[in-house]
Amino acid sequence: MRADRVFAYGAAAGLLGDLLLGDPRRGHPVAVFGRTAAAVERVLWRDHRAWGAVHTAVCAGGALALGAAAARAVRTSPAASVALTGAATWAVVGGTSLAREARVIGQALEAGDIEGARARLPHLCGRDPQALDADGIARAVVESVAENTSDAVVGALVWGAVAGIPGLVGFRAVNTLDAMVGHKSPKYRRYGWASARLDDVAGWPGSRLTAVLAAVAGADPRGAVRAWRTDAAAHPSPNAGPVEASFAGALGVRLGGTLSYGGRVEHRPVLNGDGRAVGTQDIERAVRLSKRVGWLALGVCAAARRIVKGRTS
Repeated sequence: MRADRVFAYGAAAGLLGDLLLGDPRRGHPVAVFGRTAAAVERVLWRDHRAWGAVHTAVCAGGALALGAAAARAVRTSPAASVALTGAATWAVVGGTSLAREARVIGQALEAGDIEGARARLPHLCGRDPQALDADGIARAVVESVAENTSDAVVGALVWGAVAGIPGLVGFRAVNTLDAMVGHKSPKYRRYGWASARLDDVAGWPGSRLTAVLAAVAGADPRGAVRAWRTDAAAHPSPNAGPVEASFAGALGVRLGGTLSYGGRVEHRPVLNGDGRAVGTQDIERAVRLSKRVGWLALGVCAAARRIVKGRTS
């Protein structure tokens, strides 16, 4: 079986597995990787970029090598290759968990339970929930759904199409390291620099594809493209900017503005300033858009891999 079909069948099976099963409650491979990376950090941590780069190389390189070894072990069996690609895809994507967490918060807000929504928000993003009212929580959820559509679904599919199982596993490892050490806290400002920069590079193609597909699948394609073109570059993240701006335009809402992370107040640019303020009802709309984008990304990535494979065979 050709490699492009192995990826298409395996990735489709993995997305279906995520849709039907979600993430395992115990023993999730990403959680295992996170514990391993934390153990490596305890040994290597120094307030220096070079030591952080070593940490990134050891953890991301180890995950990539493991994925390559697994792929090599099953390369002679098409059925095993499809099964392993499906398992890897299911392990690294998180669209169902993303939707579930967003909806739990949305249901709490609809019921008027703002304290419940605040208590649940840290499961989805790192905002300071006590500083947010109901509309602020809804905005945080929509922004997190947009960004994580790229990080937890589309980016993995892109690298899976490029490099198969090692691409799937490697991308998720890089993204996890960025979440762990790539932020600008005093402890990780230097140590996490390499992880943050590598994540910027690895996330670039997935974020652009996510932004394009949000425009295609959203209710206002022109608004999505306009917001992307005019506002994304002002966002501090080179990858979250296009995604959040495109989602904002597609949904007709206004994102960005003042927010608080770990006691630090940030004043981010407004995305799609002509849109209306985010409401609770927009959480479900963002989740549905995210799901459409994920399945469209599978089709685009599978088709692109087949085209490339056809030209090189």
